[in-house]
Amino acid sequence: METLIRTQSEAFLENVLTGLDDLDPNGLDRALLTDSERVGLAEQALAAAGRLQALAGVLVAEADRVAAPQAVVGVGTLSWLHDAQRMTRREAGRLLASAQELSSRPVLREATLTGAATPLQARAVTRVLAQLPEDLPDQKVRDAEAMMVGFCAQFDSHELSRLARHLLEVIAPEVAEESLARRLEREARHAHAVRHLSFTPDGMGSVLIKGSLPTVEAELLRAQVEAIAHLHHRRALDCADPLVEKATPTQRRADALVELARAAGVHQDAPNHGGDRPRIMVLIDHDRLVDDCRKAQLLDSGADLTPTQLRVLACDAGILPVVMNGAGEVLDVGRANRLVTPSIRAALVARDRGCVFPGCDRTAAACDAHHITPWQRGGPTSLPNLVLLCRHHHNTVEPDHRHPDTRWQIRLDHGIPVVIPPTRVDPQQRPRRNQRHHHRPPPAPDDSAS
Repeated sequence: METLIRTQSEAFLENVLTGLDDLDPNGLDRALLTDSERVGLAEQALAAAGRLQALAGVLVAEADRVAAPQAVVGVGTLSWLHDAQRMTRREAGRLLASAQELSSRPVLREATLTGAATPLQARAVTRVLAQLPEDLPDQKVRDAEAMMVGFCAQFDSHELSRLARHLLEVIAPEVAEESLARRLEREARHAHAVRHLSFTPDGMGSVLIKGSLPTVEAELLRAQVEAIAHLHHRRALDCADPLVEKATPTQRRADALVELARAAGVHQDAPNHGGDRPRIMVLIDHDRLVDDCRKAQLLDSGADLTPTQLRVLACDAGILPVVMNGAGEVLDVGRANRLVTPSIRAALVARDRGCVFPGCDRTAAACDAHHITPWQRGGPTSLPNLVLLCRHHHNTVEPDHRHPDTRWQIRLDHGIPVVIPPTRVDPQQRPRRNQRHHHRPPPAPDDSAS
């Protein structure tokens, strides 16, 4: 009988692979299908894929249980999956663990093989069943398994994973409340113990951020990031510019996380000034001191910065010169000098009251001080040469080496900041004001003095 079953399984899988080989890869045979037929065909393929995936898991679990890979190729199941099936060890481990869990749940195993449950649903069900109290009677565990399999006809894997409390309340209401409290405490301890955060340079100008936080702390961070990300959208004027980046929701969340870190740095560094900016430490070889700081190392990681990034950082930063000789010995450390002093910053906030870009409502606390005439080109750090810009519009206004002659312009008109669009946005380049400045009278001449 075992030989017959094995032969049937082999013949079935061979027929499946042969049938897949015979399919037209270009789909020309499906060109005349109706919409209804296309949907039906896709449903059949999805059902077949799920059942075959479940069968593959069952076969892997059976092979592992009798140590078949060790006997055939001389390595364990994980190594066999890694070498022969080109799986990563993590993928192989996940497959084997799911297969072993499924093999211990006969009702769920049959449901996945018959298509009553998908592999993702099966994984969710096994997680829910694993949360049941260890001292629960076997019959109640079997009842719970049958009930969860029945739920697969109504719920997707995400909703199934949330049914743990409801399941226990139905099959063992007398222990549900106490068991839930113990489980939540156990999960909270585990989440706290495995919390982590790592920063890994990818060698291509980015840093991969990976981590895990307990639910409460993660929700606090998520709420803050989402609140800031909601503000990171293009305004009416810059929407007309095809060269201005249109950020996706995930990009806006990434920008929001950076802004959250910047805000924390600002207020921790100088809480009384409400706008102090990061210090930049420039390491300058003595022989290149006059060479426009081209050898500056501005980040602790040593990563290079583009000229545009340098300009944005230098617009409103403190610079601490560290002069070194050829042997790398420190010759002189300059005194920290704020490019935008607290008094200038206060006057700038009083005048601009936030980002000056038309249509932007970002507050002054979320803005950089931008030099109208760039500092590296001799522009002074004085009120007539400064405006407040949020980080998004700061990047929009800063010169771009890809489009050096078509950048947005900013100037002061009787002390009031105005933005001049490039010709691609407005051929007449009509000056625009932020609406908060529309009804402001021109300030007295001495109001714009530094």
